[in-house]
Amino acid sequence: MLPINRKNKIKSIILEKKSVTVSELTNLFNVTDETIRRDLQQLESEGFLSRTYGGAYISDGVENDVDVNIKEHIHIEGKQKIADECFKFIKNGDSIFLDASTTSLYIASKLTDLKLTITTNSIKIANKLYDNPNISVVLIGGKISHPSFSCLGRLAESNLNNYFFDACFISCRAINMNHGITDSNELQAEIRKIAINHANKTFLVADYTKFDRTAFTRICDYSSINTIIVDNNLSDEWKGFLAENNINLIECVNPPSIDN
Repeated sequence: MLPINRKNKIKSIILEKKSVTVSELTNLFNVTDETIRRDLQQLESEGFLSRTYGGAYISDGVENDVDVNIKEHIHIEGKQKIADECFKFIKNGDSIFLDASTTSLYIASKLTDLKLTITTNSIKIANKLYDNPNISVVLIGGKISHPSFSCLGRLAESNLNNYFFDACFISCRAINMNHGITDSNELQAEIRKIAINHANKTFLVADYTKFDRTAFTRICDYSSINTIIVDNNLSDEWKGFLAENNINLIECVNPPSIDN
């Protein structure tokens, strides 16, 4: 296949899937990793996609649901800073819900020395915590969904309705003053809604790129959120808006800790 045809095919794939790994493309086109990385680099220079470790993604589109293995390597420093801040709000004996976001995966990595009950729909988080003697892990079950590698659907929602939490930590796809907190996946949004309704406190964790955007489906409005933790400074307009809605804003502007 000519390079131009291969790149056009890569464009079609990533427009449909929103993200793709290098290994997927090397298997599909039967070429080397180096060839695919060069293709992705050229497409990035054209402004078509963004590269990350092991693959590439596009961020446009209200239904954009990027593969979790790609998302783990996007905005790493910001997620580490957010996780450091979230740790301050978790204490021994708490019952916590962590959603299937990669930010929650970073939070989970901080919890090794606390005695907790962690409920989640994320298989990655359950795998990270299951052999920790301090932590009781509740994986809510249900149909395993890709690309999030999480449990979703009616069974997952029914199971989650049986549990209640001291706090839940949720992410989202987009945050907009007019449209509220939105997500690209309806089933993921429904899990987050239930967790919010069953938690004494709700922490919305989001990197700064999610603000002033709108995704496909609503998770909740601002009355459901107690605290927003973001990895950068927000505008004065956002600060005023969140203050008017009685939401505690924490901007993580200091470097993250180096421990896990």
